[in-house]
Amino acid sequence: MANLGKTIMTTLVAGAIAAVAAGNIAYADNAGRTYDPSLAKQRLEKRVDRALAGTDATADQKKQIADILAAGFKDMRPMRDQRVEDRKAMQAALQAPTVDAAKIEAIRADEIKATDASSRLYTKALTDAGNVLNAEQRQTFFKNWTSAAREHRHSKHG
Repeated sequence: MANLGKTIMTTLVAGAIAAVAAGNIAYADNAGRTYDPSLAKQRLEKRVDRALAGTDATADQKKQIADILAAGFKDMRPMRDQRVEDRKAMQAALQAPTVDAAKIEAIRADEIKATDASSRLYTKALTDAGNVLNAEQRQTFFKNWTSAAREHRHSKHG
């Protein structure tokens, strides 16, 4: 019985870590709002412009990077939706009259799988975007890109 409690606690902690990690990937918080692809594209283009500020990137480079990242984020969208469904399923499983450790573990494994797949796509999109730039542009771009992400997280969470 003690091992079951330990297993459940480990699963809960791992699930919480996965949920936090998933939330920090490329998506905006939709918190009940309908996803609007055109608005997402505008936000992305604005973020790319900010990330390229201070570089001599051409309009063509900006467009290429925005297109690469937009395609990557579009490919990641189903994985984000899967993580949302997994979190709902985890909540339901944890609140069920009886605890089904195998079901909880399967949901956790699904969350990790979706997070890993999304992370791979995000990393590929950023790598491909970085390849459009020269070394100096790339350094500035990624410095600004990560700074903007940090500011966004802090503005959302106080």
